[in-house]
Amino acid sequence: MKMLLSNDPTNVIITGVGGQGNVMASRVLAGMLVNAGFIVTIGETFGMSQRGGSVMSHLRVSSTSVLSPQIPQGRADIVIALEPVEALRVLVKYGNPHVAVLTNSRMVYPMGVITGEFNYPTLDEVKTMFEKISAKNWIIDATSVAVDLGNPVLSNIVMIGALASTSLLPIGRRAFEKEITKSIPAGKREINLKAFDAGAKML
Repeated sequence: MKMLLSNDPTNVIITGVGGQGNVMASRVLAGMLVNAGFIVTIGETFGMSQRGGSVMSHLRVSSTSVLSPQIPQGRADIVIALEPVEALRVLVKYGNPHVAVLTNSRMVYPMGVITGEFNYPTLDEVKTMFEKISAKNWIIDATSVAVDLGNPVLSNIVMIGALASTSLLPIGRRAFEKEITKSIPAGKREINLKAFDAGAKML
């Protein structure tokens, strides 16, 4: 029996900065949902991704319909962020009182912040803002787990594992394992499973 979405369509945004594995995370999540019988439309926007610019993927998930790839403003249901300030950037445009947010805690500072030209909010300030503008939010240190596994980019898979534990989407470990068997070389599957499991345990 096919699992149900809490909202149909469910609008998911995955955001981060260039080099964090944002696009791979969106493709893996989309594959898991397609394998579960849902229709997924993906739209992607790239900033100066080669220089650490913003990267954002829109996933529109439905049981019945093919949708336009762009999520309407103010209509995100779930925001998954590989960098916390990128989550705020997305929420300003796509957030609403019912949105759920899952973010990595590790900040990636733009050059203007490093040189002292701009200020960057602290993680505590980010968390306070999340409390005001989202219905649910989780902040996890996915980068530290990924570094312990030997590759900081694995934080994207840690985040997918954590997402599975939120019950926001009908996905789980079996769906992840099935998807990476198709999309990831055999030699990298074990470490990706470890990253997924580590993320699932963080919640």
